[in-house]
Amino acid sequence: MAAYTRREMMAIAAARQIEDGDIVFCGTGISMLAAMAAKHISAPNSTIFFETGAIDSRLEEVPMAVADPRVMYGTAVNGSLADAFATMQNRWTGSRVVGIMGAAQIDKFGNLNSTVIGNYDHPTVRFSGSGGACDVGSLVGRTIIFMQHEKRKFVEKLDYLTSPGWLSGSGQREQTGLAPGGPAAVITNMAVMGFDATTHEMYLKAIYPGVRPSKILAHMSFKVDTKRAYELPPPSSQELLTLREICDPQRLILG
Repeated sequence: MAAYTRREMMAIAAARQIEDGDIVFCGTGISMLAAMAAKHISAPNSTIFFETGAIDSRLEEVPMAVADPRVMYGTAVNGSLADAFATMQNRWTGSRVVGIMGAAQIDKFGNLNSTVIGNYDHPTVRFSGSGGACDVGSLVGRTIIFMQHEKRKFVEKLDYLTSPGWLSGSGQREQTGLAPGGPAAVITNMAVMGFDATTHEMYLKAIYPGVRPSKILAHMSFKVDTKRAYELPPPSSQELLTLREICDPQRLILG
């Protein structure tokens, strides 16, 4: 088995969540790397688009940000912010859109906080806020969330609700008037978390090789079901080669 880093495991684990034909909305960093890896490995007919309006980018080099001119190279459409959000809201494309997100906090229903830690008016930490994250969480058919597996991030109650997940569980998104769909997976540096099809509560879906379920639970502020967990296959030699030599040869994201 080839040696790999946890960051590489995270990128490959997320890439495996993307299906051929998906329309992938992603931001900067590891989410962009995962989308690129998926397109090169298992989902060649996926379409990547960005908040800045670049749709179906060729991505021969990993861009450093969504405003990097490299996201515009070889696009099918080089549009605007309005075009990107229209793609998410369009009744024909929205259900196939996969949004890749990150946040400071997540709760057991996949709701996200990327606004403040502490009291909103007098926070301990203030972040940049939603940007387009609330729109993504509200409108797209499926979201994949990147998180570091830490107690301060997996919390019983968010300090602020920035982006909706499954809200308080079964049926709540529909009752609130949000688009069908919601969080599908949380990719961490230890595991892949899933959401129950009925209750929409988070559960431990897969663990990385060498990680014990007890360690995962010790790094969360709420308990989750671990009975369905299986060991995730490590990255194959081909997956690692693609990630390192094609997607990020300069190791701008992988480090």
